Amino acid sequence: MTFLNLFSRLKSVVIGMIHVKALPGTPLGCMKMSQIIEEACREAVIYRDAGIDGVIIENMHDIPYSFSVGPEVSACMTSVCAAVRGFCPSLPLGVQILSSANQHALAVALASGLDFIRAEGFVFSHVADEGLLNACAGDLLRYRKQIGAEHVQIFTDIKKKHSSHALTSDVSIEETAQAAEFFLSDGLIITGAATGVEADPHELREVSQSVKIPVLIGSGVTYDNIERYLDANGMIIGSHFKKDGHWANAVDPERVKKFMGKMLELRK
Repeated sequence: MTFLNLFSRLKSVVIGMIHVKALPGTPLGCMKMSQIIEEACREAVIYRDAGIDGVIIENMHDIPYSFSVGPEVSACMTSVCAAVRGFCPSLPLGVQILSSANQHALAVALASGLDFIRAEGFVFSHVADEGLLNACAGDLLRYRKQIGAEHVQIFTDIKKKHSSHALTSDVSIEETAQAAEFFLSDGLIITGAATGVEADPHELREVSQSVKIPVLIGSGVTYDNIERYLDANGMIIGSHFKKDGHWANAVDPERVKKFMGKMLELRK
């Protein structure tokens, strides 16, 4: 399946974030799974009814993140994702599991009927706030093949946020993009330095010109700056859709409706 087949358009696809409440066993975990699932589904319905193009489900509240993701996380995320799929049977859905639990995300996507994952650390090593993260493309794509999940697309961060890229300071973002394309990424994600921070429109132009696969913006898109990113194939929006524009808050229906209303006008 291609990007166009999945989203039915090639430009300015809007993907909203569901930041799943802290899961059992994590430091901030305090809710029952039934409550966590109910909240995720409530936000999914808000997005669906506002006419959004897709949704990513992510365990963002599981701070501090760990590279050692246990089976309970995969089990809980599968339950959440399957429930959201039930409320949004035809909406393109993806999943990301922090931190860099990309094989777990593929397994969850396959089990719960999702369409894509967002993957960290696809090419080149970098130092994230969780520690040193090495490239995973070879193992990840082999795992996708082995479990029969080749229909699940993998959108990959490059020069990702919350990270130091001193190790690869001699490798430009365009070269990183080309390496990810060569290693069979289904789409690239460009971000600012941190969650909610604007991505650089210049980087969007440079990367888009250097590859033939979709390029998405992964942070910092708002109602006020949307025009700067219309040439992106997609934009992943979390913080701006939340109450007061803060990622940890609940999705605000009015913010989503206002944004999508402007997007529909811009698409005409």
